[in-house]
Amino acid sequence: MQAVILAGGKGTRLLPYTVVFPKPMLPLGGQPIIQIILTQLVKHGFTDIVISLGYLGDLIELYLNEKRSEEANIRFVREQKPLGTAGALSLVEDLEEDFLVINGDILTSLDYRVMFDFHRERRAALTVAVGVKEVCMNLGILTLDGQDRVTRIEEKPTYRFNDNMGIYVYNRSTVSFLPQNERTDLNVLMETLIDKNLPVFGYRSQDPYYWIDIGQHAEYEKANAEFERHREVFLGKGV
Repeated sequence: MQAVILAGGKGTRLLPYTVVFPKPMLPLGGQPIIQIILTQLVKHGFTDIVISLGYLGDLIELYLNEKRSEEANIRFVREQKPLGTAGALSLVEDLEEDFLVINGDILTSLDYRVMFDFHRERRAALTVAVGVKEVCMNLGILTLDGQDRVTRIEEKPTYRFNDNMGIYVYNRSTVSFLPQNERTDLNVLMETLIDKNLPVFGYRSQDPYYWIDIGQHAEYEKANAEFERHREVFLGKGV
């Protein structure tokens, strides 16, 4: 099975760390985030892996060339300009009929193979891993009518949203909607597919899992702590 890791972003919210390291090379438990993702992908059966490089991509390529193993075939494509959260896929040759895509700055214990099977069973054009985000308001929330009369008050409600986890399964046909070598974000592609009435699904894991987007300092610190406490959950026993 095939997977693409998007590893081209600048990681500006993690400055000053990302002045000298691309975000996927930041360490968790003594190894780069991207190495953890690769270990997980191989564990779940994804052995043909493409990595899209951009900012400081030479460092990622150099590290992985030294860490090559017989378990996975790793190759690289390079963005000459930022291509967004979907555009880099237009650079990848020999895409399989269905393939996994993951952002290169995520720490998760989600079972990629189960999500992949979900996608195939539904013959989806695109499947998006969906998490639940809770936002707790610390004020009373008012509802007004057309004349600005208060019709309802909710005291410190909690709202729940379905959010995008940065993990996807694509059908190869969706890549035809991406302009070659032009910036395209995932939300734009998704809206195009929905407008054309193509099947886009959200995958919600039935099993508990960890998920942290390592995009800011607080999340990076949390990811380090969670990884050290639950290394076996993320990598399996003996790793």
